[in-house]
Amino acid sequence: MKLLGKLYLIPTTMGESDPMDVLPQTVRRAIELIDHYIVENDKTARKSIKAVYPEKKQSELVLFTLNKRTEPSEHLDFIKPLLEGKNMGLMSEAGCPGVADPGAVIVKLAHEKGIQVVPLVGPSSILLAMMASGMNGQSFTFNGYLPIDKDEKKSALRHFEKLSHDKNQSQIFIETPYRNNKLVEDILQIVNPSTHLCIATDITLPTEFIKTMKISDWKKLKVDLHNRPTIFIIHKM
Repeated sequence: MKLLGKLYLIPTTMGESDPMDVLPQTVRRAIELIDHYIVENDKTARKSIKAVYPEKKQSELVLFTLNKRTEPSEHLDFIKPLLEGKNMGLMSEAGCPGVADPGAVIVKLAHEKGIQVVPLVGPSSILLAMMASGMNGQSFTFNGYLPIDKDEKKSALRHFEKLSHDKNQSQIFIETPYRNNKLVEDILQIVNPSTHLCIATDITLPTEFIKTMKISDWKKLKVDLHNRPTIFIIHKM
């Protein structure tokens, strides 16, 4: 039987921070030994690899780019090194691969081909925000992006608020960073004043801001989240 490589899920930093402040030594050791990667963006992936392991020769790297423009027919070509016995790394643009990240399709394919998947420890903005929110860490749901349409967004927020109350389940969602401030305005207008909202932005960065308050209290505080990666969590007690 032919020996298969292993697929290492390699986390990255979530911004301009020292990798060793948020990534364990296992990540450095993996990058030291792996030359083949599946990444979201070639340029930022090379920058991340260099930051973690400066000794790595960029000329030795073989990178396959996986993003929304990648055709499903290309996926099998990406994992050929694994099928040939070479270990590979899967890297997200920021944080942990496979979570709110296109890399999940590669992980699924690896399982289908009998390839061992090795997740490495690293920062997940979703979990870190949940940890710091003070909300129900026993039951929560990540809902991804809210609809852009105003009426659909309003319905979604009210639906999540009802779910949080009926199931005692914290509801997590995100927005494209340049629309963050507009989303905050919408939340404050639509959600019940007694419902709790956590805003967690720039997680693990020097500008990190994490705060949980009732909607009525948020209305008294002005925050600027423009172009800052942010996690939103609501919970109606």
